Amino acid sequence: MKHIVKILTLLVTLSALWVCLLQASIIPRSYTWLLPLYFIVSLGCYGLLMVGVGLMQFPT
Repeated sequence: MKHIVKILTLLVTLSALWVCLLQASIIPRSYTWLLPLYFIVSLGCYGLLMVGVGLMQFPT
């Protein structure tokens, strides 16, 4: 149960940061709308990297 609380806290924090960036116009609006997509792509790349590292270090 604690793990789900950590994940939800992270999601709420990222969502609040995204909304603040949309409201403050620090980053141009056209880029800010793509931030969730960039986050998902980055998460996928990180996952593939971790799988690759795990395969390279797999004991034979």
